[in-house]
Amino acid sequence: MITYRDEALISAAQAIDLYIRSSLGERRPINNLQTFESMLKHANLTITAWDGDQLIGISRSLTDFSYVAYLSDLAVDQKYQRQGIGKKLVDETKIRLGPDCMIVLLAAPKANGYYEHIGFEHNPRAWTLRK
Repeated sequence: MITYRDEALISAAQAIDLYIRSSLGERRPINNLQTFESMLKHANLTITAWDGDQLIGISRSLTDFSYVAYLSDLAVDQKYQRQGIGKKLVDETKIRLGPDCMIVLLAAPKANGYYEHIGFEHNPRAWTLRK
């Protein structure tokens, strides 16, 4: 049985392992433990999915809980994909946000087609300013 938690403290090593198993590791600094520690520490809404004691999914967001939440990472272990876990992680995120709070994200290329399937609307006006 899959469980979802918003209070679980996970280590950077656990997160990196999951990101590798989900393919999101291709687009994240998995070789920089310090950056991952900071990513986890400074996210203010993190939902995790567990199969027993194994971390199998994460939704990591930065939000004001009222107007907007930036869903910076949505990752599900490839062995567990196509079971509704990603959608459930988004639903669990929405439950914890204010009723008028929207969620925005930048899709990883491999996941671009996924988001419309779970109710997101495509918006071509995203901009990034790289370091």
